[in-house]
Amino acid sequence: MPLPTRNVAWPPPSLKPALDAMNIWDTWWGGDPDRLEALYGAGSGGFGPGPKPIQYSAGLVGRIARWWWGTPTAPGERRTKLHVPIAGDLCSGSADLLFSEPPKFTVEHEGTQKRLDQLTDEGMLAALQTAAEVGAALGGVYLRPVYDRAVADRPWLHATHADRAIPKFTWNRLSSVTFWKVVHEEDGQVWRHLECHERGVILHGLYQGTKGKLGHAVPLEDHPATEGYAPLVNDQGALETGFDGLDVSYIPNQNSRRWRCDQALADLGRSDLDGIEPLMDSLDETYASWMRDIRLGKGRIVVPNAYLQSNGPGRGASWNPDQEAFAGIDMLARGDSAQLTVAQFAIRVQEHRETAEDLINQILRSAGYSGQTFGLGGDAAVTATEVKSRERRSMTTRGKKILRWRPGLAHAIHALLAVDQHVFRSGVQPQPPTIEFEDSVQEDPLNLANTADVLRRAQAASTDTLVRMAHPEWNDTQVKEEVARIQQEAGTAVPDPMQLGDLP
Repeated sequence: MPLPTRNVAWPPPSLKPALDAMNIWDTWWGGDPDRLEALYGAGSGGFGPGPKPIQYSAGLVGRIARWWWGTPTAPGERRTKLHVPIAGDLCSGSADLLFSEPPKFTVEHEGTQKRLDQLTDEGMLAALQTAAEVGAALGGVYLRPVYDRAVADRPWLHATHADRAIPKFTWNRLSSVTFWKVVHEEDGQVWRHLECHERGVILHGLYQGTKGKLGHAVPLEDHPATEGYAPLVNDQGALETGFDGLDVSYIPNQNSRRWRCDQALADLGRSDLDGIEPLMDSLDETYASWMRDIRLGKGRIVVPNAYLQSNGPGRGASWNPDQEAFAGIDMLARGDSAQLTVAQFAIRVQEHRETAEDLINQILRSAGYSGQTFGLGGDAAVTATEVKSRERRSMTTRGKKILRWRPGLAHAIHALLAVDQHVFRSGVQPQPPTIEFEDSVQEDPLNLANTADVLRRAQAASTDTLVRMAHPEWNDTQVKEEVARIQQEAGTAVPDPMQLGDLP
């Protein structure tokens, strides 16, 4: 996939269905009510509270305009629409299930392992959490090694969002990809920086065009955002990566459903928000209706205007501020009755709560998660086994995502080690690591101790096995040292008979 040489449409029209869907998912994930109204057309083309012409349109535009977020606010009223950020909770919860604890990376070469431990610090864990949340929202994420000698003396992993990439897949594997970003806009002109990643090289290009057209290539020195690449690339605009393969790995969130028959889009993956947009729209409508009941349910007292205190000619009338707010009406005061009418509307709390809870549960089930993962179902203390039982659906979804993350992350770490050796001469032996994802549910120490005690009394497990059970995060050296201390304290440590030498 070389860099474009003609003034083509940008982004490519073949990716438009995916980019439109990603824009919808990104809007829900961002949770900005203004963006939601703009997306569904409530802020433009309206003619009062009634139907808008756009709502009669066919296709995606007409369908989304008929949703609750596409209904404009009635004239003379303030906007009272309420948004529940459940999309953000879903994507954040997905990242927590995968990377609430750092995964273990192990390689065979000792020197490479030490350098890898330095590269996989807390900064990488934060990057992986961000990548997992972005991937859950947009359907996938790209991982690639980057470096800047002015910033750090080592490379690190960077997560590139799926809506800023033009990928090419070969038999479900990423074979090349072009990343792009807008570096400048002025007077209708748009400058874009393109990075085409292929085996062993990265091609850099700067293009001057318009909003819908890529335009023509210009020298990298023509803009401050790309002039730093000019002395690094060769005559073809290529920069060697030091990695024999493609230095970018794509990690799809889940298998795609809507684009399975589209060869260009079938491998992009599926967002956790795909298909649940109508449910999230209904949840927002439910909460907005609940808040509307609260506003309308405020107690009001209707009295004649004669009961109000006059402020003078042309200044209206008011009531004693120590009393509740009254609403005046034009009627004569009668002496035989107080003529005070109390207006107190019912607030349908139970109906709204049950509707909202049912919608939330349906949203979580459709996204592949259990309500317990997001704090639904009570806060009673339970064991780790009971937690896993209640969160079985979430654990199943986590397992499916790990199947996609493990090979993609191993490839990214392999590329990271290769770049580290090529650029920083660290002396490592680039190789894909073995990755172990930590259990997201920690066992209760008391339960572990009771289990270990029963196994020891039954002589069903060795001291080494029991230590590994109580401390699954320890390495072999830590386990051996702890076993030796336990045996020494218990008086069971005896010399190895094979090392006693000849007996007299």
